[in-house]
Amino acid sequence: MDATELRALQAPLKDQYRAAPDSAVITLKARGTLDDTKIACKVETGRALAVAGLHPATGGTGAELCSGDMLLEALVACAGVSLKAVATALDIPLRAGTVSAEGDLDFRGTLGVDREAPVGFRAIRLAFDLDTDAPQEKLDQLLKLTERYCVVFQTLNRKPELAVSATRA
Repeated sequence: MDATELRALQAPLKDQYRAAPDSAVITLKARGTLDDTKIACKVETGRALAVAGLHPATGGTGAELCSGDMLLEALVACAGVSLKAVATALDIPLRAGTVSAEGDLDFRGTLGVDREAPVGFRAIRLAFDLDTDAPQEKLDQLLKLTERYCVVFQTLNRKPELAVSATRA
């Protein structure tokens, strides 16, 4: 695909987002299941090969992975593993559990339709559904420590210094 094809593909989407800004806001989601025997979290990707491409809201076919989905999946995986590790360390019994993340994107920013629209997630929500008899104080501690030690959560929470570079091959 060249620039002309890309512009042609995205032009109707841009027009739509200009005419109906709310249609550019999409919620992406990821989900995982805590392993019942190991400190692990099984993230539901539904794909065997990780090939990233454009999200359909930017002209993609949906056949490839969206990096926004992958970010949420990484958060789910990290939070699930962190929660399982903390639960193990604190001897908090978990019979089962799921981890969910969803985030809101406004694709007007990504496509340059509206300079005021942010590029990237404007909100991310992480949730745990746990099957446990642990008292609320233990669950509060579990959540606090999971949040504290989840690398992906903390990376998102405390904007890291970012740098972009390119070199000629």
